[in-house]
Amino acid sequence: MAVTSTMLPLGTEAPDFTLVDAVSGQKVSLSDFSDKKALLVVFLSNHCPYVKHIQEGLARFSADYEGSDLGIVGICSNDVESYPDDSPERMKEVAESVGYRFPFLFDEDQSVAAAYRAMCTPDFFLFDADRKLVYRGRFDESRPNSEIPVTGADLRAAVDAALAGQEPLEEQMPSMGCSIKWRPGNEPAYFTGA
Repeated sequence: MAVTSTMLPLGTEAPDFTLVDAVSGQKVSLSDFSDKKALLVVFLSNHCPYVKHIQEGLARFSADYEGSDLGIVGICSNDVESYPDDSPERMKEVAESVGYRFPFLFDEDQSVAAAYRAMCTPDFFLFDADRKLVYRGRFDESRPNSEIPVTGADLRAAVDAALAGQEPLEEQMPSMGCSIKWRPGNEPAYFTGA
């Protein structure tokens, strides 16, 4: 079932995290990006058709900003017992085959997804140099089975504005994708509407 981003309020401070990178096996923390003018946190899934649709475009995007003042981190928070394609082993395979140029972290207890109020995959959260949220929206207007090419236009515009120290974009369209796959009983209140 497709769901849309929670559209977390702009200005929200980036929640802290320390998670293991499925590719390198190293721990990665929010503080590891302290030298970057902007940080993009992306919640991803290996099996979601919405993520699969943009994978190559996201890999190109990460290559285009490699060496820039943008830090990027991908996070998978799905329940791997019910969705084994999202296991750290498969995360590593996908990251290497697609060409992600950023750490791809495993949120085993799902606490980071809950802290960010992540709703779907993909879900994008862009923070400025002070780690205040300046963008939470879609990669671009392309969707699976649409004839619209994957460009990353919306996210690129937001990143370029953040790197230039400009105000957040006024119009931000929510991301859409597969829901985060919570372990039974682990769904946060914002997700269930409680």
